[in-house]
Amino acid sequence: MDWQTLATQLFPGGHDIVERDNFLSGSAQVEGQAVAMIGTTGHVPIGIEIALAQATAILRTVQQHPGRPILILVDTQGQRLRHRDEMLGINSYMAHLGKCVDLARRKGHTVIGLVYDQALSGGFITSGLIASACYALPQATIRVMGLPAMARITKVPEERLTELARDNPVFAPGPENYLRMGGLHGIWEKDLAQQLAQALAECIPEDRRMALGRERGGRLLAQPVADAVRAGGDVRAA
Repeated sequence: MDWQTLATQLFPGGHDIVERDNFLSGSAQVEGQAVAMIGTTGHVPIGIEIALAQATAILRTVQQHPGRPILILVDTQGQRLRHRDEMLGINSYMAHLGKCVDLARRKGHTVIGLVYDQALSGGFITSGLIASACYALPQATIRVMGLPAMARITKVPEERLTELARDNPVFAPGPENYLRMGGLHGIWEKDLAQQLAQALAECIPEDRRMALGRERGGRLLAQPVADAVRAGGDVRAA
């Protein structure tokens, strides 16, 4: 789904979103409430320019519109892998973006991420995945790393990883697996405007990703290990 069609379905009350070099920004109305909107399109890799543009838009919202909800539309093939970006410190730009999202949440902004096309690696982690709550459309492509690349990095045969992916969502791509792991709060179908309004109304400050992963059977040890660390106990007991 292209972003224009998505925006029409999400915001029947109207919007003023504009696209510039695959970066989306603007505002929209959700049941009479103003919502700030940023995002990406065209499977664009997140380089220093878009990371900085997203961070700037978030900080501007925090400064000029205290408490206004923020929606992040995600369509990215991940972090841009160029020598230029690496030399200019793309890791610092990505970290800055993540910190800006965290600041907005701490300042009382509800931040909702919505993966409507692709969401890969660092481009997803520092945007939708770090939001107060993250959702996806059924046809979205989500993965931290493709199995062929994972096989090269881990030296585990791709056939073995494919076998593991059948039962373990950590190895498997797709919104259903990220839902099981707690990375997604839900998968939106049918009335997208109603789903967005409900997500904004029900969002809570508490981060329940680990708890959701345990409840859904996708990440069984993350919550017990985190609890053991907080309690100063032996993580092996978890």
